[in-house]
Amino acid sequence: MDTTQKLLNLIDADHDTAVGRLVDWLRIPSVSANPAHAADCVRAAEWVRDQLVGLGFEASLRQTPKHPVVVAHHPGPGNGAPHLLYYGHYDVQPADPLELWTSPPFEPVLVDGPHGKRLVARGAVDDKGQTLMWIEALRAWRQVAGGPPCAITAVIEGEEEIGSPNLAAFLADNKAELAADVAVISDTGMWDVETPALSTRLRGMCYVQLDLQAANRDLHSGMYGGSALNPLNLITRILGELHDAQGRIQLPGFYEGVAETSAEQRAAWQKLGFSEHDFLGGIGLSVPVGERDRGPLERLWARPTADINGIWGGYQGPGSKTVIPAEAHAKVSFRLVPGQDHAAVFEAFKAFVRARLPADAKATFQVFSSSPGIEVPGESRFIRAAQAALAEEYGRPAAMIGCGGSIPVVSDLKSILGLDTVLMGFGLEDDQVHSPNEKFDMRCFHGGTRSHARLLAKLAGG
Repeated sequence: MDTTQKLLNLIDADHDTAVGRLVDWLRIPSVSANPAHAADCVRAAEWVRDQLVGLGFEASLRQTPKHPVVVAHHPGPGNGAPHLLYYGHYDVQPADPLELWTSPPFEPVLVDGPHGKRLVARGAVDDKGQTLMWIEALRAWRQVAGGPPCAITAVIEGEEEIGSPNLAAFLADNKAELAADVAVISDTGMWDVETPALSTRLRGMCYVQLDLQAANRDLHSGMYGGSALNPLNLITRILGELHDAQGRIQLPGFYEGVAETSAEQRAAWQKLGFSEHDFLGGIGLSVPVGERDRGPLERLWARPTADINGIWGGYQGPGSKTVIPAEAHAKVSFRLVPGQDHAAVFEAFKAFVRARLPADAKATFQVFSSSPGIEVPGESRFIRAAQAALAEEYGRPAAMIGCGGSIPVVSDLKSILGLDTVLMGFGLEDDQVHSPNEKFDMRCFHGGTRSHARLLAKLAGG
């Protein structure tokens, strides 16, 4: 029996125990955005550090201004095989609104789904479950061969869900230590439960908070209505002008640098057989939005967006209170594509708002995260190894897809460490990432673990 088959047999036999380890990690409420969970973030980091130490790694927690980064190293066999840098994150999104969960978000439960068992918990797929896949593959390699067949560095951070504000500086400060040949990340998805995928493009992000202030106090709407400026009326009017009737975004210069999608790329995406009707139907919608002259996958993967993520101000309690609020607030995100300057987009948004402000209104702006859109090489020896590993595991070629989300570390790994990234993810579109009842199909967890073990075998063999 060859080494790969021994690895796969071991992963199969150890599956239930691996799920148990994932459950233990998911019980730690490592919500990076909430200061009340700072100690939980440390516990989650310690948990994964200890797992890697148990696999023969030299691993430690490295402090940042907020949450620690786990860094681990294994020298491998020293036979000239490539050096891989695996990245993951142990932090999770807040679980709100809690009342919409069918079970407590940090008490993981296995439930039946259309593809077998699925694990429901915050962080199940984003990203504890997907990170643990490659750790479990490394566990199998240790038991079968005494250790991984390549040199391995692991970087597992705790601030991805808040935009990785300290990661770029950490990478720059530790550039020599983190040198490798390629990065491997599992934080993306499959095309469907039967079809693996490699992501070759990611949208970037500019996430902004807008705060408007008018009067120096809240006002009685009967005494002042019709005379005093209402900042809630103003903010909704301004943000309502972000898009024109054709779905194009109206910030000045917003589309500068956005490349047209090639006919060849559109044809390749067309062959994937994507049904926007089914895609929207699964979330209770039927009518697509966005730029009307663009195809669905082009809008999702290759075109920028603008969305209001939250808006608030004035009275929000039970019953009524006739008030004109002094302030209004909104959070707005722009998903960006390669070629756009995220700093320029922020400046354009400020100019867009200020051009619409009356004399008595004051606007202030905050940026919470920003990163460029990126395109990773779709052809390299590392991509070929991943394609071969996935084809062997799933019996069909991997779809080469885009991803509408943002993974800021991919651009940082390229710009700071000079590393391209293999984006080999195993999530599904119905995983409810960032939503109540987030889940990870155990079929995907298992297939992902096996695929990572195969990838190491392919890379070790040249």
